[in-house]
Amino acid sequence: MRALICKEFGPYENLEVAEVDAPPLNEGFVQVDVKAAGVNFPDILLVEGKYQAQPPFPFIPGTECAGVVSELGKGASGFKPGDRVIVATMLGGFAEQAVAPAAQVIPIPDVMSFEHAAAFTTIYGTSYHALKQRAKLKPGETVLVLGAAGGVGLATVQLAKAMGAKVIAAASSAEKLEIAREGGADELINYTSEDLKARVREITANKGVDVVYDPVGGDYSEAALRATGWGGRYLVIGFAAGPIPKVPLNLALLNSRDILGVFWGAWAGRNPRENAQNMKELFDLYEAGKIVPHISAAYPLDEFAKAFADIMERRVKGKVILTF
Repeated sequence: MRALICKEFGPYENLEVAEVDAPPLNEGFVQVDVKAAGVNFPDILLVEGKYQAQPPFPFIPGTECAGVVSELGKGASGFKPGDRVIVATMLGGFAEQAVAPAAQVIPIPDVMSFEHAAAFTTIYGTSYHALKQRAKLKPGETVLVLGAAGGVGLATVQLAKAMGAKVIAAASSAEKLEIAREGGADELINYTSEDLKARVREITANKGVDVVYDPVGGDYSEAALRATGWGGRYLVIGFAAGPIPKVPLNLALLNSRDILGVFWGAWAGRNPRENAQNMKELFDLYEAGKIVPHISAAYPLDEFAKAFADIMERRVKGKVILTF
């Protein structure tokens, strides 16, 4: 099979597309012929050696893909050849075939395309867990979403609206904000030309927001934390801007704010039943038309570098995928 191979940590340009043996089909595993794979920021961190996990070389990156079940390992149940599925795995998604334990293989609705399926699990799984289990978002509350046109950001705009919240979308350009508006945002803030905290206070009549969703980090994190009201919840999702912010902890004490870390993958592994229920609810929202992945670009495997560059140069609106 053809796959994207990482032989050493370094720039993504050093990755190679090569012919390799298909992964072994172990007991309890499911083999899938991959049709599309989602590309995420952590995939880039992984190949650069900057992620929490550092697998042995050589390895195939790719944390999520979608395709058709081709074979079942001994003892694997719940699937049959021909089933359309998502594979959620830490490695192996950027290949023509992927294998995973049956528990990490998820059936997809008949109405969902492989492209949407490949762009679904990570962004919506992360965002829904953040809003539902971590922030405990309630209808009528106000959510500020930073990086609102990115993958998880746009997913959060859609989900927060579906959960009955008022959504303030913040992004770095008018083009990105228009995409957030189309996703359901009620208010827009261009944080390259507007004062984030001041605009939030203006929009909320000086009350501040109930929840901040921050996948960006960097210079805007402290201003966003200061923009939360009494009992506000600040969700730490990631650091796409690069620098990990250092915020004064007295800001948590003032206004009784909560700073909440969100690591969906680890939570899902520890809470498989709750995660399965989350995914069911997400598929229901998809079938109802309340959440729809926005595919910024789709590239064949040989053009993987374009997909990675789109993410690193912040050109992606929504999600970028690889096709097979």
